[in-house]
Amino acid sequence: MVVYQSSDSVPVMKSGKEIVMDQSMRETDLQPPTGEWLDIFGNGRLKKKVLQPGGGRDSWPHHGQIVKIHLKTRLLDGTLVEELPEFSFTLGDEKVIPALNVALQIMGMGEKAIIQTDGRYEYGTRGNLYPETPLKAELEVKLLEATDAPDLKLLSPTEKIALATCKREQGNVLYQRGAYDYAIHKYDTALQITKSISKDDISSQEEMMEVQVKCLNNMAASMLKLEHYDEALQCCNSALICQPENVKALFHMGKVLALQDKYSEAIQTLCKALELEPRNNTVSTMMKKHREHEAAKQAMDEKMLENPSSTHKHQAMDDKMLENPSSTHKHQAKSAWGLSWKWLLGATVVAIGVIALSVAIYARK
Repeated sequence: MVVYQSSDSVPVMKSGKEIVMDQSMRETDLQPPTGEWLDIFGNGRLKKKVLQPGGGRDSWPHHGQIVKIHLKTRLLDGTLVEELPEFSFTLGDEKVIPALNVALQIMGMGEKAIIQTDGRYEYGTRGNLYPETPLKAELEVKLLEATDAPDLKLLSPTEKIALATCKREQGNVLYQRGAYDYAIHKYDTALQITKSISKDDISSQEEMMEVQVKCLNNMAASMLKLEHYDEALQCCNSALICQPENVKALFHMGKVLALQDKYSEAIQTLCKALELEPRNNTVSTMMKKHREHEAAKQAMDEKMLENPSSTHKHQAMDDKMLENPSSTHKHQAKSAWGLSWKWLLGATVVAIGVIALSVAIYARK
């Protein structure tokens, strides 16, 4: 099998935390035929094989553009691990695995290719990159779309809300897949977009606030999954500042407070949620559970208050022994002497009896 090398120069440079394709890579004329491997770095660590040709060089996406791809992750034996029909991200995003960031910059629109890489370009130098790729796996990628990132300054409030909603929905997909860190990143991006809407635009304020509250609630849920309870509580508080009667925010807050062993506060928060939605079974079930925990805790505290004597008695005895260890040794010595004396007395009685019996037998003779 022939493996083609793209260039003798180093094709990738680091700019801050982002990976940028070297210009020599994008300008190279060497492109292998369909079905042959291209060794992108010339070191065997990142290879690409075209399955279906796409557009020419003019359609290659650029760093900073938003790309949409159809992504399949397979083991080397062909087993499908995951399929994402429309996976979107900003090319160069540090949270996305370097293999995709690099290989897509030399793919034409509509091109389908196989990408093989090692751990360095699957996980980067810090690890925990997205999408999660198992070891000894390959990526099948088809480039569907590449668009310039929108300039927020040029977008209308309606367009900003639509963009923020799109980012939030992307976060929801990530949340459902268990990628909570990346979901939080999407929710935060959506929030930043909404914050760029001018407060003078009164007509968009209500819709903007609705998007913000949804993002904050989803961020709280993600923080809960990551056990970042303080951050989750902050998200709940922010959501309730926008909408004081938001049941979902109250529900998440009650859950956080209970996880922090603040059952009384949790129950009060959930009671308020139930006042707003009396038929909410999820809130009702959680409040019942927290009340049981609180009752059990109170019963245990009362039991300890009612019968502290046994505990104190044992503790006092232990303290006394620690304070005056000589008394313990004296007690042990006294017990040993008492046992020795009793044994000696018994032995003496037996001996006298034996002597008396012998004298009697001798007298009879």
